[in-house]
Amino acid sequence: MPHRSFTELIPEHLKPYVAHQDASLYTAMDHAAWRFILKISKAFFSGNAHQKYLDGLKETGISTDRIPRIEEMDECLKAHGWRAVAVNGFIPPAAFMEFQSLGILPIACEMRTLDHLAYTPAPDIVHEAAGHAPIIADPEYAAYLKNYGEVSRKALSSRKDMEVYEAIARLSVVKEDPSSTAADIDAAQKALDRAIESVDYLTESTYLARMNWWTVEYGLVGDEKNPKIYGAGLLSSVGESYHCLSSEVKKIPFTLACIETPYDITRPQPQLFVTKNFGELTQVLEEFARTMAFRIGGAKALAKALRSATVSTTVLNSGLQISGVIEKFDVEGSSSGSEDVSFIRWKGPVQLAFEDREIEDQGPTVHGHGFSTPLGAVRLPGGKVLKDLSDVTDSQLSEMGFTAGKSGKIVFASGIELTGRLAQSFRKKDKTLILTFDPCEIKKGSEVLYQPAWGRMDLACGGTIPSVFGGAADRAAYMRATKTTDYSAKKHKSNLTDENRPLNALYEKFAKARAQRNAPEVAAIVDQLDQNFPEDWLLRMEILEAQSELGLKLESRLRARLAEIAKTRKDRGELIDRGLKLLGMEK
Repeated sequence: MPHRSFTELIPEHLKPYVAHQDASLYTAMDHAAWRFILKISKAFFSGNAHQKYLDGLKETGISTDRIPRIEEMDECLKAHGWRAVAVNGFIPPAAFMEFQSLGILPIACEMRTLDHLAYTPAPDIVHEAAGHAPIIADPEYAAYLKNYGEVSRKALSSRKDMEVYEAIARLSVVKEDPSSTAADIDAAQKALDRAIESVDYLTESTYLARMNWWTVEYGLVGDEKNPKIYGAGLLSSVGESYHCLSSEVKKIPFTLACIETPYDITRPQPQLFVTKNFGELTQVLEEFARTMAFRIGGAKALAKALRSATVSTTVLNSGLQISGVIEKFDVEGSSSGSEDVSFIRWKGPVQLAFEDREIEDQGPTVHGHGFSTPLGAVRLPGGKVLKDLSDVTDSQLSEMGFTAGKSGKIVFASGIELTGRLAQSFRKKDKTLILTFDPCEIKKGSEVLYQPAWGRMDLACGGTIPSVFGGAADRAAYMRATKTTDYSAKKHKSNLTDENRPLNALYEKFAKARAQRNAPEVAAIVDQLDQNFPEDWLLRMEILEAQSELGLKLESRLRARLAEIAKTRKDRGELIDRGLKLLGMEK
C-alpha cells in the first residue's frame, strides 16, 4: 500500500479548514513578542502552572527563541498520540471539536499584535501552541480533550448558537485589527449583545461550550487554596494569568454545576473552577453526556432535536441514520418512552446513511424537499406482530401482498396504513434498512401522509430510536450536496504594515547586531528608538536584557525611558513591570 500523508487521512469535510503556515510572514517584532511572552510565562508558570506545562513545552516542540513551525509541533505531538494542523482564525466550533475528537490540534497561524500582547480574544499561535499544546503531553488530560471533542461534535445546537458564535468571532477580529475604530468595536459589541439576548433556551452545545471554557480554556487544578493553572486561555494570557490566582477571583470546586455559569470573552473572569485532577474532568463530562440526546434516544431526544431546528441525525435500531431538520413527530399512547414513536417528518434536504456513509441514491439531492416515515410495530395478516420492519423476511412481505408486480399493504400498530407496490429493498448486516414503494399511499384514518403523486416512497425500517445527535451522519456528502459551507482556508495575514515597517527594521537590525555582538550598532539602534519611536517598549526591553553581555552602558537610559512609557498606558506598565521582575531585571 502506498504511503499516505497525514493530510490525506483528514476527513474530506475538514480539509477546507486546513491552512498553510507561511513562516516568512512573521516579522522580527512578532518573534520578539513571542520571546517576551514565553520568557515571562516560563518564569511565572514555573511555580503557578500545572507541572506538565514546562515539560510539555519541550515535548511538543515549542521553543522560546522563535514562533514554532506547526509541522515541527506535529512531529512532536505524534509521540503523544496527537497531531497538529494549521488553521487561520476562527473555524466553526463543530469543525474544531471534530478535529479534537480525532486527536488533532488545530493551531491558528496568526500572531497577536504588540498592542494585544497580554491578551487577544482572537485565535492565535500563542493561544493554540503555547496554551493548548503543552498540557496535551499529560495522558489523562489528553484523554479528556479527545472525549470532550467526541461528545461535543454530537451535541445538538441551534441557529442562535451559531449567531452568537459568529458575533463573538466578529468582535474578536475587530478588536485585534489595528485599523478598527472605537465605533467598529462598539458596533461589534452591540451585535454580540443582541445575539446573546435573542437566545431563548440553552442547547447541549451551549452547556458544553461553558464546560470547555471553565476547563480547557480557564481551568485550575489541585487544591482550591493553592491551585495551579492548566487552561489555555490563562496559559496564553500574560495579563489575566497573573491576576487569576489572587483572592479577587473566586475559586469554586469543579462540578457539573459549572455549565450553569455563563462567561464573557471580553472581560477577566470573576470566578474560576478548580478540578482536583484531570480524571475528574472526564467523570463530569460523562455525567453530562448521559443527559444528551445521543445517549438517551427516543421521544425525549427527538423533542430536543425538534426544538433545535438544525440538522440532526436520528438513528434507528436497524442502523439506518436519517439526517435533516425534524419538523414533527408523533408518539402513541401516554408513554414517552423510546418504543412508541410512530411517525417522523423532516424538512428538506435529508440524507439517509449507514455507519456514517450516505446510501447511494438516498442523499439530499433525492430528498431535497424533505422526508417522512412511519415507524414501529407491524401487524401481519395472520395476527402475528413484528416489533418493526428491520427483521422482515421475504415470506412476510409476501403475506402482506408484496409479490412480483402486485401492491400490498402494511398495517402499523399505530393505525398507519401503507399501500403500494414494492420496488426494491436495501439491507445491511442482516437488517432491512429501507423498503422503496412506487406508487405509494400512506394514511392514518382520513389523514393522508403520503400520496402516489409524490413519487417513490422510501420507508425507513425501524422501531426504536437509540440515538439522536447533532449534524449529518455523512457530513462530507451532506455539505457537498447542500453547499452549506463556502469556507476555504486563506493565507494567514502578516502583522507588517506601512506604519510599523521602519520600527520592524530596527528589530531586525538588533537581532543581527546581537548575534554578531556588535555593540556600536546596538547603541545606534537605541539612538534611533529615542529619536523616532519613543513609545516602543519591547525592543528596549530586549536591549536592556542584552546590554550587559554586549558591554554596553545603557541601563539607566533604557530604564528611564521604560519608566516613562509605563505611565502612558496601564497595560503597558503592567507588562514592563512584570518583564523587569520575572526576567530578573528588577532593581
